[in-house]
Amino acid sequence: MARHNSHGRMDLDLPKAKLTKESLREALTLLAYLKPYRGLLIGASVALILSSLLSLCFPFLAGSLMDAAGAGSPTQGRSWLPHSINLVALLMLGLLAVQAGSTFFHSTAMTKIGQNAVADLRRDTYGRLICLPMAFFGQRRVGELNSRLSADLTQIEATLIMVMPQFLRQSLMLGGGIALIATTSGRLTLIMLGAIPPVIVLAVLFGRKMRRNSREAQDRLAETSTIVEETLQGVFNVKAFVNEAFEISRYGRSMDNYLRVALHGARLRGAFIAFIVFALFGCIIVVLWSGASLLQSGRITIGEMTRFVLYTAFVAGAMGQFAELYSQVQKAVGATHRVRELLLEQPEFALPQLGGLSPDACVPSPLRGEVAFRQVCFRYPSRPDVEVIKGITFAVRPGEKIALVGPSGSGKSTIISLLLRFYDPQSGVIIMDGRPAPDYPLAWLRNQMSIVPQEAMLFGGTIYENIAYGRPGATEGEITAAAQQAHAHEFIVLFPDGYQTMVGERGVQLSGGQRQRLAIARAILKNPAILILDEATSSLDSESERLVQLALNQLMEHRTTFMIAHRLATVRRADRILVIKDGNLVESGTHAELSQQANGLYRHLAELQFNHKS
Repeated sequence: MARHNSHGRMDLDLPKAKLTKESLREALTLLAYLKPYRGLLIGASVALILSSLLSLCFPFLAGSLMDAAGAGSPTQGRSWLPHSINLVALLMLGLLAVQAGSTFFHSTAMTKIGQNAVADLRRDTYGRLICLPMAFFGQRRVGELNSRLSADLTQIEATLIMVMPQFLRQSLMLGGGIALIATTSGRLTLIMLGAIPPVIVLAVLFGRKMRRNSREAQDRLAETSTIVEETLQGVFNVKAFVNEAFEISRYGRSMDNYLRVALHGARLRGAFIAFIVFALFGCIIVVLWSGASLLQSGRITIGEMTRFVLYTAFVAGAMGQFAELYSQVQKAVGATHRVRELLLEQPEFALPQLGGLSPDACVPSPLRGEVAFRQVCFRYPSRPDVEVIKGITFAVRPGEKIALVGPSGSGKSTIISLLLRFYDPQSGVIIMDGRPAPDYPLAWLRNQMSIVPQEAMLFGGTIYENIAYGRPGATEGEITAAAQQAHAHEFIVLFPDGYQTMVGERGVQLSGGQRQRLAIARAILKNPAILILDEATSSLDSESERLVQLALNQLMEHRTTFMIAHRLATVRRADRILVIKDGNLVESGTHAELSQQANGLYRHLAELQFNHKS
C-alpha cells in the first residue's frame, strides 16, 4: 500500500522479504563504489584479518605466561623459568609490533578507500541532481536536497571508513573467540553462549524500529537545513520585515521536532545497549563463578582460566560493539536510501558528453530562430488542477522581435519556460525551424538560446567568471568585448581588481544595475539564435538603461527575440506584441495597431501606465 509522506515522496508498506531485498540493493549501491579500489580493499582486509588474528593470540600467550609462572613452584623446578617467561614476553612484543603495523596500514587504506568512494558518490549524486528536470526541483526544497548531499553522504562515509571495518573486525573477534573458548572449556562456553540468542532476537526487533527512526530523523534534519537555506537566501527580506524572532522561532520548532525523533532513537539505542551490557556481563559473572569453582577443584589450570577470562572479555566486547555498530549501519541504510532516490531519478540528458551528445552524434545546424506554438496547453506538475496555458497558437519568423505583455500571472514566464523546455506541454507542440522541439538534443537546444532575467543571478566568484559562465572557455578578449557591448566595462575597470573583483554571495557587492549589465554581457557572450529578455532593463537607472538598450538593440539584430515587459515603453519598437491573459492569447499586433483597439486589453494597460505617469 502506498502513502505520501510530509515531503511529497511516496513510501511503500512492503512485506519483510521486500524490505530485506531493498536493504540488499542499497548495500550493493555502496559496494559498487568500492570496485575501483578493490586491490587496496583486499590489502586492507588482509591487514585487518591479520590484526584481528594477532589480537586473538594474546589471551593464549597470556595464559601460557601464567602457566610458565606456575612452573616455578618448588614441586616443578625453576631451571627453565627465566628463559620461558622471557621467550613468551618477547613473542608477545613481536606480535604486538606486527599488529601495530597491520593496523596502521588497514586504517590508512580504509580511510583512503572510503573518502575516494564517497567522493565518487558525491560527484555522481550532484551530477544526477543538477541534470534533473525543473519539475523535480519544483517539488523539492533546496535545504532537503542539500542535506542529502551533506549529512547523508557524511553518514555513508563514516560507515565505509569506520563502521564496516569494525563490523568485520568484531565478527572475527566474536567467531575466533568463541572457537578458542570452546577448546578451553565446553561447559563454560555453553554458559557464555546462552546470552547470544536473546541478543539476536532483540537486535532484529530493535533494528526495525531504529531503521524507521533513523530515516525520520534524517528527514527532520533536512527540514532544519531547509529553513537555514531559505532564511539565508532571503536574509534581506528577513531584516527588512524585522522577522528575526519569527525565523528563530520557526527554526526552534523544527529543531524541537528533530530532537524529539533523535532522542527517541537515543532511548531505543540506549535500551538496546543496556540490555546487551546486562546480558553479557551477567554471563561473564556466571562464567567467572563457574571457572573459579573448576579452578578450585583442580579441573583447569590458572593459565586456562586466564585464557578463558580474556577470550570471554573479547567476545563480550565484540557483542557489545555490535549493538552500536548495528545502530550505525541502520543510519547508513536510511541515508543510502535517500541518496539512492536521487540516483534513480531520470535526468534530462546524459552529462558525460556535453550537451548529452555522443562524440559521433550528428550535431544539428544552428537554429535560424523560427518558432511556432500550436495549440499548446500546459499545467505545472505541482498544480495539475490549474491550466496555466490554454491552447495558445502563434508563429514567429526568424529575427522577429516579439513582446509578451499581460497582467501578472497571465502565463508570460510560463511561455518562456516552455520555450527553454524546462517543461513540456501536456498537449500541443512547439516547433523550431520546422521540427518539434523534442526532436533536438535538449542541451544543444538550450545552447541556442540566452536569457537575461529580471533578477540577475550571479555566482560568488569573480566578475570574469560570471561573464564567462555564458560560454565557458571563451577568451579574455571575447569576455572583455562582451562587457564593452553591455556597457559594463566602464564600471569594471574602476574596481581595484578589475575583472578579478569578487562579486560576493549572489552578487551582493554590486548594485542592481551593475548585476544586470553583467547578466547582459553573459548573454552577449553566448551569441544565441534566440534571445529572451525578462524585464532586462528594469533594474537600471535612466542613463544605464539608455546605454544598455543600445547594446540590446545591437544584440537583437538578426536574432529572434522574446521580451517580457510590464513597462510598455520598452516594447513599442517590437515587431509584434502578444497580449496574454489568463493563459490565453487575446491580442496580437504592433503597438500602433493595438493602441487603436477601443476595448483592447493592451490599450487599457497602456492608458493605466501612461495616465499614471502624467
